Amino acid sequence: MAYIKRITDSELTRKLNSSGAVLVRGAKACGKTESAKQIACSILRVDRDEQVPALMATSPKRLLIGETPRLIDEWQVQPKLWDYIRHEIDDRQQTAQFILTGSANPEENIKMHSGAGRFTILDMRTMTWLELGFSSGKISMKSLFEGAGADVDDKPTDLEFIIEKIIIGGFPALIGKNMTQAMDLNRAYIELLTEVDMSRVSDIKRDPVKVRNLLRSLARNTATIVEISTIVADVGEKENSILSRPTIYDYLDALDRLMITEEQPAWNTHIRSTASLRKAPKRHFNDVSISVAAIGADKDSLLADLNFTGFLFESLVVHELRVYAQANDAKVYYYRDSGGLEVDAIVQKYNGDWLAFEIKLGTGQIEEAATNLKKLVSVLNTEKVKQPKSLNIIIGTGISYTRTDGINVISIASLGA
Repeated sequence: MAYIKRITDSELTRKLNSSGAVLVRGAKACGKTESAKQIACSILRVDRDEQVPALMATSPKRLLIGETPRLIDEWQVQPKLWDYIRHEIDDRQQTAQFILTGSANPEENIKMHSGAGRFTILDMRTMTWLELGFSSGKISMKSLFEGAGADVDDKPTDLEFIIEKIIIGGFPALIGKNMTQAMDLNRAYIELLTEVDMSRVSDIKRDPVKVRNLLRSLARNTATIVEISTIVADVGEKENSILSRPTIYDYLDALDRLMITEEQPAWNTHIRSTASLRKAPKRHFNDVSISVAAIGADKDSLLADLNFTGFLFESLVVHELRVYAQANDAKVYYYRDSGGLEVDAIVQKYNGDWLAFEIKLGTGQIEEAATNLKKLVSVLNTEKVKQPKSLNIIIGTGISYTRTDGINVISIASLGA
């Protein structure tokens, strides 16, 4: 199969030309290695090459010899490589020497010298609708930061199509697979995660049944603010026993290290009202299809529970926004205050420019979403916070247009970087 260009490809080239090495982070099977191979001139597969352990013990620098940029795949299997690469960059005094890819972050207790000045970091996620060809990309995040409107001629997207794509997900290996095949593969991904990866990541045996129940709890609460006490009770109820908070935190940390889950932090902004801002993050899976696989849902069950499907759609859109935001030097947050006002996503650049997004599966809640966006602007302290570049409602089944009040209604099938 021909390589499908990824949005992060240009960022990888840019960062590689700015530093001695680029660390590409992302969950297993999201496409890191294939992307890196497009520009790498030699490859070391740390997890497959049988000579690696012996050379690490005798002559580790020989592992770094090769035409540059040299791809060091699954480098975290031998975390000491980090320091050898760092010293090699110091010795060579050249950019574009190494690309490091890995599907797990190393243990925090492993001592690694900072790579500041030598390494840059690139986060990679599963494929977006734009990359998969499901979105025209006519409304780019770049244009929204420039204040552009949303008048395009894209056709509405069918609800069943959206649900099918939520179930299949964005892992590159699933391109061309039908829904049944994708469901089998995604459930196998969950099984390997629970039975192998969760114990391998720290060499700590973790109970697959408890991991599976934790994943189900996270899936049921995707795109929401869920307290640890809720997860503890949820998992404990399934186990007929109470899991301790330290155990839950340990399992959540392992999922984060494997980059299976990703937090959506609260927006730390300035408001005029006496309401307080919520600080707890929302938690999403790295791909919405993992939520579906974790709870064993199928097309019929998602069609029968459109409220839950709406949360899955929100998680899908947050994933899209994260990829497009990264391409625009921005990050994705959410807003919620003690007065009950919530806005699903805030995309903010490092210079303070920001966009606000409400996310709705259908068109029936557009007015409510528009009211929330306007209220958000009204409560902000404009002496300390810039005005938004645009206010937007991302929908699943409707068409894209700009309302008379200036708020953009954007179909997910029109959204791009």
